[in-house]
Amino acid sequence: MTASVVFDPLVPWALIVTLAGMLSAGIALALWRGLSGWALRALAGLVLLAALAGPVFQQEEREPLSDIVLLVEDQSASQTLGDRTALTSDAAEILASRIEARPNTEIRRIAVPDGPDNTGTRLMTALSEALAEEPRGRIAGAILLSDGRLHDIDRAPGLPAPLHLLHTGRATDWDRRLVIDNAPAFGILGEKITMTLSITDVGAAPESAATVPVDVSIDGDVPQRFQVPLGEEIVLPVMLPHGGRNVLEFTTPMVEGELTDRNNTALIQINGVRDRLSVLLVSGEPHPGGRTWRNLLKSDSAVDLVHFTILRPPEKQDGVPVRELSLIAFPTRELFLEKIEDFDLIIFDRYKRRGILPSIYLDNVRAYVEGGGAVLIAAGPDFASAESLYRTPLEAIVPARPTARVIEERFRPEITELGDRHPVTSGLTHGSDAEWGRWLRQIEVEEMSGDVVMTGADDNPLLVLDRVGEGRIALLASDHAWLWHRGYEGGGPQLELLRRLAHWMMKEPELEEEALWAEATGQQMRIIRQSLSETVGPVVITTPSGEVYEMDLEEASPGRFEALFDGPDIGLYRLENGEQVAVIGLGPAAPVEFEETIASAEILQPVLDATTGGAMALENGVPLIRSVRPGRAAVGRGWIGITPRGAYETNAVTQLPLLPAWLVLLLASVLILAGWIREGRQ
Repeated sequence: MTASVVFDPLVPWALIVTLAGMLSAGIALALWRGLSGWALRALAGLVLLAALAGPVFQQEEREPLSDIVLLVEDQSASQTLGDRTALTSDAAEILASRIEARPNTEIRRIAVPDGPDNTGTRLMTALSEALAEEPRGRIAGAILLSDGRLHDIDRAPGLPAPLHLLHTGRATDWDRRLVIDNAPAFGILGEKITMTLSITDVGAAPESAATVPVDVSIDGDVPQRFQVPLGEEIVLPVMLPHGGRNVLEFTTPMVEGELTDRNNTALIQINGVRDRLSVLLVSGEPHPGGRTWRNLLKSDSAVDLVHFTILRPPEKQDGVPVRELSLIAFPTRELFLEKIEDFDLIIFDRYKRRGILPSIYLDNVRAYVEGGGAVLIAAGPDFASAESLYRTPLEAIVPARPTARVIEERFRPEITELGDRHPVTSGLTHGSDAEWGRWLRQIEVEEMSGDVVMTGADDNPLLVLDRVGEGRIALLASDHAWLWHRGYEGGGPQLELLRRLAHWMMKEPELEEEALWAEATGQQMRIIRQSLSETVGPVVITTPSGEVYEMDLEEASPGRFEALFDGPDIGLYRLENGEQVAVIGLGPAAPVEFEETIASAEILQPVLDATTGGAMALENGVPLIRSVRPGRAAVGRGWIGITPRGAYETNAVTQLPLLPAWLVLLLASVLILAGWIREGRQ
């Protein structure tokens, strides 16, 4: 129980001070004038002022509260290096027993795992949250068991007691680290990408060779080994081998004695994109569909279009002198012999033999396709005639043979069962439940090879896709796709169909009919298998540590099979399904927890100094705990200090007025009366 005098003023303190000033002025005036009885009147005024101040005799029944010490245990990934986990666990138990053995002291143990989304160690965030849950008046100190490598120092709270760091590092620790800087998210195919690579040793590193080996692999292929200077930055030129995602892995072998090899590998994922796509469009004669092709290709800023329309065939003889013609001569030799390899796609739109392209040129087109090029034939009535492109050296690669019949009747294009699974036609919609508009003409053809993904009148093949050698060829057996573009009978997905068709022929990765890839979200991947088959076998997953898993895939949509897999480790995963192979990196390319692995108090030192705390190495033993006064140094040789707070809880309060109203009235009346009598006698 404690007792004290407190004041509970009846009026604001400002008014009491004003009245006291007026009383002082009256006393000074009485002294100057030599008036009698002033002392008694002054005492009466003081009694009234004291009554207005409300003095109260207060007694409190207090119950002392225990002090709280926060023990924060860093359980992030960097704490798994060496024997840090064991050091932290043993030290935590010893400190907990010593704190609990102290009188009137409690402990709060806080475990701090890795931060979400590669945000590192969030020690200060955890400490701030713990402080928010406890009365600050009871916090006697905080102890951090960590390597000191935290990533939220800006969240450091203002502590009312000492903060200490007991770090888990050893004086002999050292580590080797590989770093890739300036890695872009996208790269242009055929152009070099420059990145900066450096390998450095930190900590108590032993002497080593001036160069170290680095293995470089792309998409999990057999790596190539290079020698890289240690401690120097080198510029690394890389050329992407293919479009789509390219996974580059840089690894330097682990050296005996270093803390970890987790930062000896850098995983870079770069999307390969084409700079410009070169398309040659050859129109046999002007027709409404020609503008459709031109608009489609010109609408894509990444396409360089060369378009030739044969407006004046050789057989046209009207006597006009050549010098008066404004038409451009068809540069057949330049396009089909010298420059043909520069094109990614060649489109023959209603083209027929007219003596403009000799057989040797068309034979070169066939060789171009077999060597990796792409040709699209949009057939009109000319394809069924004696002058058909089919009756040229292209016959060897065209996937369907014309029967010489032209079907002049209304029909609605339909996607075949195989087309439902093919990425060029799967999922095509008109934007509503209405049926697609009909076309009015189709060239009857007989399938010879390839995949029929669309049919037309009488279930005849309408769109046939085929692979020839390293290249691709497509046959659209109608010249009425433009009716969809014009909205005839409601139109149809003409733009999307032709766009997909052109991109499939130019080997865009997302339109491969047989493909395996994965999409990563953190350490979870969505495995996707695109196939024309109705079933696919399980995917074999090889983790960075060499463990092998098998996972069955479920059909999410026709031709598309998916599964979710949670990766146990950060790093490069290899996926195999039959002949399809893919690689993907899970987790961050450079985990922030392993950027700095040598234990240090450098980041925390300003915060420790501000609270009179300090840092010690646990390899020298667990320090003792002492009590220190507020503001005094709280660290010494072999010991750390906490500040007892003496907090308490008030259970009951008793108040007794020192100047009750009747006593004030009596004293004031007596003093005023005595002053009046004194003045009267004078």
